[in-house]
Amino acid sequence: MEGPVVRPGELPMPSKPLQIGPHTVQPPVVLAPMAGITNAPFRTLCREFSGGKGLFVSEMITTRALVERNEKTMQLIHFDATEKPRSIQLYGVDPATVGKAVRMIAEEDLADHIDLNFGCPVPKVTRKGGGSALPYKRPLLRAILREAVSGAGDLPVTMKMRKGINDEHITFLDAGRIAVEEGVTAIALHGRTAAQHYGGTADWDAIARLKEHVPEIPVLGNGDIWSAADAVRMMDETGCDGVVVGRGCLGRPWLFGDLVAAFEGTGAPKAPTLREVSAVMLRHATLLGEWIGDEARGVIDFRKHVAWYLKGFAVGSEMRKRLAITSSLAELEDGLGELDLDQPWPTGADGPRGRTSGNNRVVLPDGWLKDPYDCAGISEDAELDTSGG
Repeated sequence: MEGPVVRPGELPMPSKPLQIGPHTVQPPVVLAPMAGITNAPFRTLCREFSGGKGLFVSEMITTRALVERNEKTMQLIHFDATEKPRSIQLYGVDPATVGKAVRMIAEEDLADHIDLNFGCPVPKVTRKGGGSALPYKRPLLRAILREAVSGAGDLPVTMKMRKGINDEHITFLDAGRIAVEEGVTAIALHGRTAAQHYGGTADWDAIARLKEHVPEIPVLGNGDIWSAADAVRMMDETGCDGVVVGRGCLGRPWLFGDLVAAFEGTGAPKAPTLREVSAVMLRHATLLGEWIGDEARGVIDFRKHVAWYLKGFAVGSEMRKRLAITSSLAELEDGLGELDLDQPWPTGADGPRGRTSGNNRVVLPDGWLKDPYDCAGISEDAELDTSGG
């Protein structure tokens, strides 16, 4: 099955390989780490559609949970034998704990690439001073990056961040320069602040500014890539070295096939019918059950994907609700079988999916914004103890 790619009148753009340490990523396309989404089954689907091309990052792994060998975390860092390179995203706020986690990954050969999370805007992360809140504390950011790079050995270390906390506290240019100085291999920038969450429009101009500011290393753009044409346009408009795709692939794992076709200039694949989409839905749910080791739990975990897959199709509210409460593969297959599966790809089905709220108050530790250089009070006690967001 193939999905939509470049809209009429838009031509594919040739791409240069993206180099992440020793790893060549061609086309320069990366699956963004998303909590509860980019587990092994979803990464498998995306890789299958891309023909194994691109880089596919795990869910967020908290450094404290990894060091303590939390059972859930150890499952989340399991990679399929076909995943090359194996890519882990780490979250942490304590340099020592981050260093321990990175050394553990390197010494035990748990991954081939480490990405550091400085972009998450959710309150349970920012209230600890982590995610998108952390780059405001320049010395803390530098200390974490230094520990990570020194502990990683030959493994490349990258980072993902946002523009800043809000419009009054923009950090991405300072953070980019610190990253270069500390040996980070590449930077991904989501063109929104933490306060914006996923609302409004991503600021692609900020991506272009960062690329100009840190020409020494690759810069990847993130935000509002809903189709392969959007990815091509982002690279053309910003000069960035690659793209990171997050919400755009929710319910659209075939987007990675579209991206390969667009960047390699092989033409626009045919858009899927509902029959083809339903087949992917069943495979996704099946893979989740196999990964979890329980069919019912796999189908229950799949429920959150139903609305994303079916967006734009004529399904009906009652059937959508029914499919979203299924508890077995047979129940899911029966429900999908009652639909008009010959429906063509709906016009306007590409576009925002997932969380879209904006203009949020960012929850921060007390006094966090008083001094960007005062890092007192931040310790390993601020570490989250569970992975996956």
